[in-house]
Amino acid sequence: MPGQKLITRPARLTYLALGWLFFGVGVLGAFLPVLPTTPFMILALWAFSNSSQRARRWLYTHRIFGPSLKRWREHQVIPPHAKMASVGAMSLSFGYLAFFTGAPWPWLLATGAFMAIGAAYILTKPNRAPGTKTKKS
Repeated sequence: MPGQKLITRPARLTYLALGWLFFGVGVLGAFLPVLPTTPFMILALWAFSNSSQRARRWLYTHRIFGPSLKRWREHQVIPPHAKMASVGAMSLSFGYLAFFTGAPWPWLLATGAFMAIGAAYILTKPNRAPGTKTKKS
């Protein structure tokens, strides 16, 4: 079929296993405040896209996880609460690393730089899709 990737059976099974692993971690993230949900669902969607169109379609149209995946795919939207949770978790993690682990300063510098890049990426994404209205409190 034109445009379709040729993938070996072991690779397909590996992607499928990764998809279910990422999905499971994402579900945990729905219940644990320090673990994000959507990034793992995006990874699961990617893995399923490489292994099973049926699983990809199921996740993409899922009533709970599908809408955020669609917003990400169409507009790369990250809601404000997710931004705050992500940057907050990074900050807490860095604080713990800096003050409680005795990590050497080159390690702290490298970790801080990677976290700053990640935070900058997250914070530069739109809060909502174009044309949508904000909720009034």
